[in-house]
Amino acid sequence: MIEIGKLPNNRAAQALIDYLKGQNIDCKIMPAEQGVSIVVMHDYNSLKASQEFEHFIQNPHDPKYLQASWDNGDSNLKLDYGAPVLQLFSQFITGAGPLTLGIMALCIAIFAGFNLGFADPIYQYLSFFNAVPGSGLSDFWRLFTPSLLHFSAMHIIFNLLWWWYLGGKIENKIGLTPLLTLLLVAGTLPNILQYFVAGPQFGGLSGVVYAVVGYTWIIGTKRPELGIGLPPAYMGFMLLWLVFGFTDMFGLSIANGAHVGGLLVGLAQGMIDSKRINR
Repeated sequence: MIEIGKLPNNRAAQALIDYLKGQNIDCKIMPAEQGVSIVVMHDYNSLKASQEFEHFIQNPHDPKYLQASWDNGDSNLKLDYGAPVLQLFSQFITGAGPLTLGIMALCIAIFAGFNLGFADPIYQYLSFFNAVPGSGLSDFWRLFTPSLLHFSAMHIIFNLLWWWYLGGKIENKIGLTPLLTLLLVAGTLPNILQYFVAGPQFGGLSGVVYAVVGYTWIIGTKRPELGIGLPPAYMGFMLLWLVFGFTDMFGLSIANGAHVGGLLVGLAQGMIDSKRINR
């Protein structure tokens, strides 16, 4: 199977599928991160199908596509014309992988527990306390688990949106292992740095978020063919937010040490993986 291109929705894709069917080209629609992909089943049809795809992009209202739908369309086919919520949910699921979605679910469950009356036991078990140097690291998981703690709705929404957007790209296009490495390293070392900067009272996935930001930016610059990247405006926003964190301008308690440490981890792993990963 060979993908010849992507279209924003099933309705547009089906018109082209019906036309290609009339040309004896067997193809089908596959879900994609955004919209749908058109996949040709046999390699020998890929060139002709690709040429027709380009024509369709330029002339989607060509009468021949409408005629093809009348001639070759499947009368039993059911297209979704009125379920935007389901479409958004489908894009949400396909835009990430199991690790990305699993960490999101875990953070949401912990945050829900915080707001259902279990804040004290959750914080006592997952916070950085007893993971500090000199304690013997008897509760070694505490080096990582503060990354799963969030203390406000804005805090968790901001972090999880970035984690889904960039972590999902990394997992889907490069693989689970690079993202898992980022999660474990950037979810641990920046926490240690934050402890030395401001003590053990902190939490949030921000260090990991800055790691995936740095990683995505490096990979997008060094290896654009891998298909991930970060628009300069997004990178600029995150760097600006990093600077604002040191000013107390918003009156928020921000884990600046974790942010800086996470960004450095992401940049370093991005440089390593840009040379190591094969297409």
